[in-house]
Formats: sequence, C-alpha cells, structure tokens
Amino acid sequence: MEVKYEAVKQTLRNEIIDGKYKINEKLPTESDLMKRFNVSRYTIRRAVGDLENEHYIYRIQGGGMFVQDWQRDWAKDEKNKIIGVISTHMADYIFPSIISGIDSVVNEKGYSLIVGNTLNNHARERQSLLNMLDLQIAGLIIEPSESAMPNPNLDLYRQIQEYQIPTILFHSTYPGFSFPTLLTNDLGAEKELTKYLFELGHRNIIGVFQINDQQGVDRMNGMIQAYQEAGVPTTDSNVIMYQSSDSFDSVINKVDMTLNGNPAITAITCYNDQLATYIISHLEHRGLIVPDDISVVGFDNYEMAQIISPSLTTANHPKRQLGEDAGKMILHMINGDEVESKTYEPTIVTGESTSHPKEK
Repeated sequence: MEVKYEAVKQTLRNEIIDGKYKINEKLPTESDLMKRFNVSRYTIRRAVGDLENEHYIYRIQGGGMFVQDWQRDWAKDEKNKIIGVISTHMADYIFPSIISGIDSVVNEKGYSLIVGNTLNNHARERQSLLNMLDLQIAGLIIEPSESAMPNPNLDLYRQIQEYQIPTILFHSTYPGFSFPTLLTNDLGAEKELTKYLFELGHRNIIGVFQINDQQGVDRMNGMIQAYQEAGVPTTDSNVIMYQSSDSFDSVINKVDMTLNGNPAITAITCYNDQLATYIISHLEHRGLIVPDDISVVGFDNYEMAQIISPSLTTANHPKRQLGEDAGKMILHMINGDEVESKTYEPTIVTGESTSHPKEK
C-alpha cells in the first residue's frame, strides 16, 4: 500500500509536470498542504524534501517553496540515454516492426527505449506522458491517441513544446504544434485502392473505417474522393464508421446488415489489414468466397495478411522504415540539429483477395 508521503509527493510532482504550477511559481504553504491532504507536517516535509532533492522544487529562506526549472537540470545531461516511445498498441499488428526499427537505430548510439501503450485512450495517453516526463527521458516519439477527437492532453503537449523536449509525432499530428512528423498519405492511398476496385468493375463498395483516428478519417475521405473523381455516384458507396473501442463483432454486425440490405455490393475496403482478415473469415462462415463472390481490400500490408489465403490486396505501410527514420530524427533533435517532417507515399500491393465482380 502506498504510504502517505509518497501519495503527496506523486500528486505534487504530477501537478508540476502537468503545468498546474509554473516554473518559479510559489507553492502552497506547508499548512495549506497539510489541510489539503489531511496529513501531518512531517509527511508534507518528507514529500517536499524528496521533490527538492529531485529538482522539482526549491526553497527560499523565509519566502516559501517554489517550482524548480525541473527540465533544465537534465535536458542537457549527456548521461541521459532513455528515449520514450508512446504508441496506441504496443505488442501487436504493425507496431513491433516500428518499435524494432526505432530501437535498431538508437541502440547503436547507446540509447534505450521505454515504451508506453495507450490502447488509443486519452486517459492512458496522459498517464504515459506524465510517466515519461517523470523519468526525464532524452526525447519522445509519440503516436497520438484518438487523433481525430478533441484531446484533453494538449496542455501536456504545450508543456513539452515549451520545454523544448525533442519530440516526434507519427501517424498523425495536432494543429498548433511545431513537432516534426512522420505521416503516411492515407487519403491518397485509399483513393488508389478504391480506384483499383473501380478498374476491376466494382461500383457498389462498402468502406469500413475507424473514425476516432485521423488516419481513418483520411482513408474514408480518400474513398469518397475516388467516387467523386471517377464520376461514380456516391450513392453506390456504403460507409460504415466505428471507433477503436468498438468490438470486431459489433463492426461485423454492421457489415452484415449492409450486405443484407444491398445485394448489389461486390467489394469491401477496410480500415486496415487486421479488420480485413477478420471480415474475410466471417464472410467464409457466411458461405461467401473471396474474391469470387466478394472482393476485400485492406491497408498497411501486414505481414500475416500475406500469409493467409487469399492473400490481401492492400496499401503498403513503411513500418520498419518509419521506425528507423524516427530513430534517426530523434537522435538529430537530441543533438540540436534541425529535422524535416516526412510523408510516405504508400504503394498498392495486389493480392488474391480481389477480382472482377461476378454478375448477379
């Protein structure tokens, strides 16, 4: 069980990192803190003593306690060799390749990685950011969580920018910040995937997109723009939107309802390969053959998606290359060098999951 002084210390430290108390701002008196936390003076003094030793606060004789410039003491410390990576999913799908790419680069320069897993949740993202700042990392590589939604953690991002902590965002970004980014052209790639289906003869297509991430919104817009540019009536398109917190089963139910309501549908384009493989498996259970009865395309060129039968038609994601580029960029930033953002142009990988539509 956490002892009282540790709870006080952790709360005050998080509030300092969080920006509630600014650099050189005076903290509440010992008496005020005793009342707030309902603890003894000894408990308060022990907590703030630790914070003083860790350079979060300083004292002025007769003047009280103030917030130390807690970044300054370590930001230029050459002994600091930890880089923080925060991703929406750490252990599965394409993320191990990204993280492995980062590690292969920074490890050569003596840096280690510490990884935070947000599960695409803002509350977990906030705690990951606080933990990273508390660990006094040398730099941050972050995949924003729920990037298409209002983010309650922008105050922390402002703190990170204000203290000039080397930081890179990948897969998405936030307006109003100057962090370098590594992005994929999701809109353009989805547009090409949809146009490829048009070339095969498909017109009635289901698009299934995760819309609490900017990637999903861009991919959905890519499909819609493909319809507009090809002169195909958008009334022939069928868009299903879901959020990362939704179960695959609930998404499948929406796909079933759409298929049952529109027998003219001949193809499905999916937010990513993970969803595409799940949908293909479900279609087979329904007695539908991919691609003879219905074509399916994914996104990301997930390695496992090319092992299954039929292999997926998909858009290639740079994965390992993105990780290596992120590692090189963060090292340059730690050294004080200027870096430029980069956008990857995905290529279409044609597999066995697509063919000309069968006449109905």
